[in-house]
Amino acid sequence: MLVVLASASPARLAVLRSAGLDPLVEVADVDEEGLLASIPDASAAEKVVHLAGAKVTSVARRIGAQHPDALLIGCDSMLMFDGELVGKPGSVAAARKRWRAMAGGTGELYTGHCVLRLADGEIDRVAEAAAVTTVRFADPSEAELEAYLATGEPVNVAGAFTLDGRGAWFVDGIDGDPSNVIGISLPLVRRLFASVDVHVTDLWRRAG
Repeated sequence: MLVVLASASPARLAVLRSAGLDPLVEVADVDEEGLLASIPDASAAEKVVHLAGAKVTSVARRIGAQHPDALLIGCDSMLMFDGELVGKPGSVAAARKRWRAMAGGTGELYTGHCVLRLADGEIDRVAEAAAVTTVRFADPSEAELEAYLATGEPVNVAGAFTLDGRGAWFVDGIDGDPSNVIGISLPLVRRLFASVDVHVTDLWRRAG
């Protein structure tokens, strides 16, 4: 069974590869801001699941004819901090502001997951859920923060930090699943696979 990752995230791909899968990557093209604007009263978990579902569905419709029996995974991550749900800062200035607010504090990293199983090119089964991990941020010095910003890493990642890169130096600890903070919760994906009658250990064997 072909596994397809509907995400451009190299971190998610690396997590899956290190866990025994070798997915095909197909990047989704959706209007994330428009999707969020359409559900303003949804909870944080509902928002990230909605985005994950939209991404993976768009990919499924695009590749269904070519890969009619594929298993697809879509994800979306956002950080809840001080009552605000935030995604990628998008600029150094926004990342700097974000870190000055987060330093020494605690946030919750939400990742929405949606798994689709195709049959004859059509969506046959769907399983979706969100995972949440608490993140305790360090308080970097101004020099450390500027050095981190200069790497460019925090600009295009949810919450302006990573756990698998330079950002890990500035995370004091987490409570929950570490793979979720990187962008894809392996324990949750295993359960979602089971919900669509796929056993992850079978995918290990097929992946060699």
